[in-house]
Amino acid sequence: MIRLDDLALFVRSAALGSFSKAAREVNLLPGQASAAIQRLERELDIRLFARSTRSLRLTDEGRRYLPFAQDALQALRDGQEGMRGDAASLSGTLQIAAPSDFGRNLLLPWIADFRRAHPKLDIQLLVSDQVADVFRDPVDIALRYGQIDDASFIALPVAPANRRVLVASPDYIARHGRPDSLDALARHNCLQYRLRGRTYDRWAFPLEGATRLVPVAGCLVSDDADVVRRWALAGEGIAYKSWLDVSADVAHGRLDVLLPEVPGELTPLHLVCPHRKQFSPAVKLLHALIEERCRPLMRP
Repeated sequence: MIRLDDLALFVRSAALGSFSKAAREVNLLPGQASAAIQRLERELDIRLFARSTRSLRLTDEGRRYLPFAQDALQALRDGQEGMRGDAASLSGTLQIAAPSDFGRNLLLPWIADFRRAHPKLDIQLLVSDQVADVFRDPVDIALRYGQIDDASFIALPVAPANRRVLVASPDYIARHGRPDSLDALARHNCLQYRLRGRTYDRWAFPLEGATRLVPVAGCLVSDDADVVRRWALAGEGIAYKSWLDVSADVAHGRLDVLLPEVPGELTPLHLVCPHRKQFSPAVKLLHALIEERCRPLMRP
């Protein structure tokens, strides 16, 4: 008979690529995790992993079996959740990953409101610009900017019309002037963002049915989008930011939009999870709240 703990270790080992990492999550020794996988392989009469001293990867049989194991564990979680009552008394734990700027400056107070409305629900908020892998990372849902083209994800739109805008502080504009064209950005200190070792020094603008890439340069680069925003607020240069992330700053006069006649890159916000079955009542209500809060922030 297949043990549920063995099944869960198989799923986590596949996600983490390591027996020892999966073992640490449940306070087991690596040898105990390896033994559990071997026990599961005997029950199934298949080999789930190809092992070597340096790597661990799923076999073809393991890849085919993985979604069935995930569905079985999810069915048990759904059953548990169903026994806890309706949405008015949400309980359990909801793990959310969000981009740094959006997570700190917008989502944080919204989560506090959501938690007050559902006091039995525990929320773990992971704020980072490193894109969460909802299949591998310990998160239930992730909020992501950009187009979601991967068919393996389930993505609900939150702010589908969100775009990037060029912004700078009034102090920076007073000292350096406003750029009068995209070409003029070359004469300004442009605040750049880095993700996974790549610096985004070519800013994209949709013009006349095509995408124009504008090379930019500057003396400040960060892998934290909120740091880039704070540099812009401090008058250090021009930033190319999601409108949602700077809408409050523009409304309060802390930042000005530059070249407003030039459309910025479309940067929709989505709520993403790996499987439709994970759209629990808590996820559905949270999605509705975030979508409702984002709507009045969008540019007319």
